[in-house]
Amino acid sequence: MTEIPGSDAASWERNRLREEVLDDIDEEIELELDDVRLGSDRDKGTPDFRRAYFRELLTLQGELVKLQDWVKETGHRLVVICEGRDAAGKGGVIKRITQRLNPRICRVAALPAPNDRERTQWYFQRYVSHLPAAGEIVLFDRSWYNRAGVERVMNFCTDDEYEEFFRSVPEFERMLVRSGIQIVKYWFSISDDEQELRFRARMEDPLKQWKLSPMDLESRRRWESYTLAKEIMLERSNIDEAPWWIVPADDKKKARLNCISHLLSQVPYHDVSKPEVRLPERVFSPDYIRQPVPETMIVPQTY
Repeated sequence: MTEIPGSDAASWERNRLREEVLDDIDEEIELELDDVRLGSDRDKGTPDFRRAYFRELLTLQGELVKLQDWVKETGHRLVVICEGRDAAGKGGVIKRITQRLNPRICRVAALPAPNDRERTQWYFQRYVSHLPAAGEIVLFDRSWYNRAGVERVMNFCTDDEYEEFFRSVPEFERMLVRSGIQIVKYWFSISDDEQELRFRARMEDPLKQWKLSPMDLESRRRWESYTLAKEIMLERSNIDEAPWWIVPADDKKKARLNCISHLLSQVPYHDVSKPEVRLPERVFSPDYIRQPVPETMIVPQTY
């Protein structure tokens, strides 16, 4: 990591670890913002930068809802690919994109490692079933680019399979685009120092330790190999029909806002007129009697 003298280094590290904890707390605050208005008496303790972040996030999420309505109305098909190093913040961005959207329209595809049968298939085959139908958005939390990244660095594929991937992927994506699927590809970029700090924060946090796998730790050791693999991937798979976009992600909050704002700019959505929603009157039946619920079925009121 960058050299920071003496006690300043320990203080800096404590402050950064504290920021990691506050970021997790912020996730919960975001979910409560519909009830707690920004600037209200209950919210005066929120620092200005966090208040500004929440305000911008809610504005952008409102636009995402409009985009979702437009996608449903027009039958648009959208694929968003999120790639990057371990702990780069891909999951946090995906969570903010999907947070207020309909999961029947916008869903996440996060595939596990291929099983024995899938290893014998055409490489792209297991991803095809997750592609969107009309009126759907799919966010890939890692994607077919695993072959250009982790599989290459960890020697999970042969040189021939690696080269075949780069011969195939431009045509595969062009084929999807010709069929009417829009592809937006993001690479989340973090520095060496920032990844180390996020890994160390996960090691010290019992609620995050599940995020650290042996593969994650090995990726830390092979930082330079991943860098080379990334550079080759961006050079060989950056096509006009589906270009790569780089998201600087050392600052999580800025990365989230910048990525969502950019995604919105890539889709030609607009407001969709919807019929006014009216709540119908409840029908009361004079002979209806509500049966009591047995106490044994009630969830204990612990809180």
